[in-house]
Amino acid sequence: MINLALINEFLGQPPNASEHGYQIDHILEFAHWFMGALFVGWSVFFIFVLIRFHKSRHPKADHTGVTSAISTHLEFSCVLIEAVLLIGFAIPLWAKRVNEFPPTGDAVLVHVVGQQFNWTFHMPGPDGQFGRREIDLVTNSNPLGIDPNDPSGKDDIVVLGELHVPVNRPVIIELSSKDVIHNFDIPHMRIAADAIPGSLIPMWFKPIKTGTYEVVCGQLCGLGHYGMKGTLVVDSPADYQAWLKERAELAGTQSAPPTPPATQQPPPGAGPTPGTIPPPGAPKNTNPPGKPEQKPAEPEQKPGGQ
Repeated sequence: MINLALINEFLGQPPNASEHGYQIDHILEFAHWFMGALFVGWSVFFIFVLIRFHKSRHPKADHTGVTSAISTHLEFSCVLIEAVLLIGFAIPLWAKRVNEFPPTGDAVLVHVVGQQFNWTFHMPGPDGQFGRREIDLVTNSNPLGIDPNDPSGKDDIVVLGELHVPVNRPVIIELSSKDVIHNFDIPHMRIAADAIPGSLIPMWFKPIKTGTYEVVCGQLCGLGHYGMKGTLVVDSPADYQAWLKERAELAGTQSAPPTPPATQQPPPGAGPTPGTIPPPGAPKNTNPPGKPEQKPAEPEQKPGGQ
């Protein structure tokens, strides 16, 4: 099979680094060789037809046409082989990938959110629970809108563009998008799925080789589509735990709210600063500081003392 697999390498397929990738590679190998055989066979048949039915050999057209059943048998054979590939291999493999997920107890859970033009990775902290997300809380400093008042989100890990996972452990990903349809594609892991706004698309894989792999967007999503890339780093268990510890410490530092400065209470009876509006419940002061005292107008005296 190694010699047969050279066709995948020749066509630019990167080396496989996932547990299930060999199954996809085998289907691609068979499909590529089958398409190659069809191309050569139909090319030879086309050349044969050009020579066999050239005008110099048949000055007068034959309106009867082909009377042999060979062409029918060839066409039926092609359809049969393609049906076997589709029904016997492709559909069962696809069904297994989308229906048989690994247990979440040993898996690494990741939320992946796409937006023009980057990937954001959201992982739970040591408590193993994701924080609540609200679209109204999305800001430049909080790109996923994690609720700062939710205790489950205090230790969450949010990373832009680079995801670390351990080797030989299943990784379960839930895809979503903030703007348009993207496609989360890791060619070395033989996985790809659309990220659709308003939907969570599950997918999973199990890396079997440590290393650094490229994450690309496989769906045209705008002018910056070519630069929408990320990085998947498959670590050893020790390196992965060290990375988790580093990110958890960094997340705790960034999520700590700053201490508000102490405010001085005004002395009793003092009014608000001139030009300001007193807070609700503040005592009313008829003569606030800085404002001259207003005296009532005296009645105008008429001539003659009246």
